[in-house]
Amino acid sequence: MNFFRGVMGGQAAGPQPSGAETIQKLCDRVASSTLLEDRRDAVRALKSLSKKYRMEVGTQAMDHLINILQTDRSDSEILGYALDTLYNIICNDEEEEQDAVTPLPASGKQKNVSMPDEAAQKQADDLGAQFTDQFIQDPEHVTLLLTLLEEFDFHVRWPGVKLLTALLKNQGPQVQGVILVSPMGVSRLMDLLADSREVIRNDGLLLLQQLTKSNAAIQKIVAFENAFERLLDIITEEGSSDGGIVVEDCLLLLLNLLKNNSSNQNFFKEGSYIQRMKPWFEVGDDNSGWSAQKVTNLHLMLQLVRVMVSPVNSPGATASCQKSMYQCGLLQQLCTILMATGVPADILTETINTVSEVIRGSQVNQDYFASVNAPSNPPRPAIVVLLMSMVNERQPFVLRCAVLYCFQCFLYKNQKGQGEIVATLLPSTIDANSISAGQLLCGGLFSADSLSNWCAAVALAHALQDNLTQKEQLLRVQLATSLGKPPVSLLQQCTNILSQGDKIVRRGSKVQTRVGLLMLLCTWISNCPIAVTHFLHNQENVPFLTAQISENLGEDERLVQGLCALLLGICIYYNDNSLENYTKEKLKQLIEKRIGKENFVEKLGFITKHELYSRAAQKPQPVFPSPEQMLFDHEFTKLVKELEGVITKAVHKSSEEEKKEEEVKKTLEQHDNIVTQYKELIREQDAQIQELKEQVASMTTQNEQMQNTVTQQLSQIQQHKDQYNILKLKLGKDNQSQSNSQGESSQVNGLQTEELTQLREEVEELRKQHSLLQTQLSDKDALINTLQSEKAEGSAAGSDNTELLKELEALRSQVQSQSAEITQMKTERQELLRRAEAGSSDAVSSSDGSSDAAKITEVESRLAAQTTETEKLKEEAKSLSQSRAELEQQLASANSTVAILQTEKTKLQTEVQESKKEQDDLLMLLADQDQKIHSLKQRLKDLGETVDDEDDLDARDQTDDDYEEDEDED
Repeated sequence: MNFFRGVMGGQAAGPQPSGAETIQKLCDRVASSTLLEDRRDAVRALKSLSKKYRMEVGTQAMDHLINILQTDRSDSEILGYALDTLYNIICNDEEEEQDAVTPLPASGKQKNVSMPDEAAQKQADDLGAQFTDQFIQDPEHVTLLLTLLEEFDFHVRWPGVKLLTALLKNQGPQVQGVILVSPMGVSRLMDLLADSREVIRNDGLLLLQQLTKSNAAIQKIVAFENAFERLLDIITEEGSSDGGIVVEDCLLLLLNLLKNNSSNQNFFKEGSYIQRMKPWFEVGDDNSGWSAQKVTNLHLMLQLVRVMVSPVNSPGATASCQKSMYQCGLLQQLCTILMATGVPADILTETINTVSEVIRGSQVNQDYFASVNAPSNPPRPAIVVLLMSMVNERQPFVLRCAVLYCFQCFLYKNQKGQGEIVATLLPSTIDANSISAGQLLCGGLFSADSLSNWCAAVALAHALQDNLTQKEQLLRVQLATSLGKPPVSLLQQCTNILSQGDKIVRRGSKVQTRVGLLMLLCTWISNCPIAVTHFLHNQENVPFLTAQISENLGEDERLVQGLCALLLGICIYYNDNSLENYTKEKLKQLIEKRIGKENFVEKLGFITKHELYSRAAQKPQPVFPSPEQMLFDHEFTKLVKELEGVITKAVHKSSEEEKKEEEVKKTLEQHDNIVTQYKELIREQDAQIQELKEQVASMTTQNEQMQNTVTQQLSQIQQHKDQYNILKLKLGKDNQSQSNSQGESSQVNGLQTEELTQLREEVEELRKQHSLLQTQLSDKDALINTLQSEKAEGSAAGSDNTELLKELEALRSQVQSQSAEITQMKTERQELLRRAEAGSSDAVSSSDGSSDAAKITEVESRLAAQTTETEKLKEEAKSLSQSRAELEQQLASANSTVAILQTEKTKLQTEVQESKKEQDDLLMLLADQDQKIHSLKQRLKDLGETVDDEDDLDARDQTDDDYEEDEDED
């Protein structure tokens, strides 16, 4: 132990060993000692030397320390020392490196060299990265470290967490790859959040922050390991926004999990975690004296809300989150902070940006924001209060940018809001007693502050974005410039600022002001021919634009030249030729004479080549490092991208090409009209075919019903025939039995009993048939009612229904006759029963025989009547079959009509397609022929031949025709 006492600071006789020699001896002791206590003491000594002699310990002892982690798993103390030593040599924290010295020379004399802080930190970073590479060279070492984190012992788990965090800081992607493929690697790290020891839990948060950086796969695994629930619980336990650094760490981890990760964002929304964010933003009346930590926490919470509704997310996911935030009251809570007093400026700015993205593109949220009023006397709309801050040059630049972004988001895809803003500028809605949004925008547009000019111009341009109605309405706005002078339009005043040479020009001569006004004018007159006409009506505008474009100005003025070229190009492209002096052709001739087409296109390209153009085109939020760089608006960059190409083509086109295009457009419109007519015709035919199909279906069902009715009637007729035959046989048997002697009476009585049984069964059958006929009769009545209701639909259908009604009436009469026959059968049955009882008596009088004979004759007459009725029913069945054949014939004719209409439809469609193809081919042939004629004329001109133009040829042809007509008359 004397050796260790010497190392740990005790005085020993003789020369002192150098640091490198001491570390070498300790490494040998760790490698060779058999006793655990000796190895533990040696590792403890290495730990104490690892900060001072980081290079030596790292190069000589790392392999031995890793071996200790693998072999001495049973002793937590030596594991803790080894992990602390590895952390000291790998970690790059500044506080750990403040005592760093250069490697000691072999002589043993310490040679401290003080380095500059940056150089020392860079050397420390390089050293940490070098040792990290050495450690993770074998992925099993990282897996071993993950296994050690399962130890509950504080002296093992805490240094293991710190060591893994340092590895991730130095070589994050490589360590993330090893953890990702390690079985249950991420799950073991998630268990750190459930540790009851706050030190380990808090360092576990730092570890997960490093683990989830820029790795979507690990972010998804961590999220599905219930990370959101645990982190929100920790934030609530720590006091939400009033909490400490732990809340900040939780929020940073949540940002890592949600930013640019649509899967986790959807999981966060579906898990109803947005609702749990609302209590974070509850503020009181007194908001003074916020701590720096609370400001940081609330700033991160607002960023978390913005991540869920960021414009870079998919539109569907953003709209869903916006809806949830409105329904749970989160938007209302943010608006409360927006209108509260005493809120720090940076929190207010971030709250404005957050509200902007929560309402952007959501009509419900935009309507709610429009209804929010500031707690002032009298109450003012929140939009007006924010615009007052935007046009106030004393407000911070960042706050003014945030208000502009909020106004842009309020008007984004909100035609209702655009109309309300423009309405505040119209003469009929101006209220002299209150300040409106339109008055503030006009005040900012013509103020002395160039930043206010730019912001107001861009805000007003967003009120006109993709809204032709409001562009036309804004032309009605009149401004009173000074006393005694007539009012001028807003469009005229904007152009006056650009073109006139008084005080206004000196104010507007600033590049920022002129760029803002030119962007407003370009947005205003684009896709609005009426506004183009109003702009061109001022005789000074076009000369001013051509003069600006043709001049050779410096770098600062190039952007203004490009915007002037864009404005002039819009006047050409959207010109309806209503002004004779400024038609499309005349404006192009003016460009060609005074500017030159190539020069014009070059100046137009100055816009997209500007260094600030690409920055503004990246995202909707206006973020600029300084007010001077605030030149482009995001939506305006989209307009430039859309119009640059079409304006270039429009300038280069000749009048002949434009005429050809117009002719082609006219022919195409004619063909489109023809196609539209054919489409309407086809739709009508389709409707007719559908009606015929319905009629065929109804006729088919009626035919089936009639067939069923005929079948039932035939079966009933057959049943009546059978009953008639049975009754005839019975009557014959009764006569024979009465003529027999009295000795055979018992046999006769037995036969009569059997016959009575059969008669009872037949009567029951007749009853059933009677009930069946009654139900059929009700069905026929219902059918008659339906047929009568359908009778009004058409004359053709009415005639069919009349025939069917007649047939049904006949069937009804048959049913009634059948019911009468049934009643007659019942009476006959009663008589037969009485007769049977009389035959069973011993004494039978002779008068009975005579009555029986009379009854027999009566029955025979009835049977004859039944026979005639049967013949009638047969004839009716034949007529029904004939009507059925007629119905089938009508069905076949309807089917043939449908087939004919379908063939006509297909023929028309093929003819339309063929006509389109023929027209396209003719256009191609005409274009080729014109090109060939032009080339041949050019070749003849090159050869020196005189070539007549088309007008001369037409005149010559006309004279030739007149001459031929004179000759014919002679």
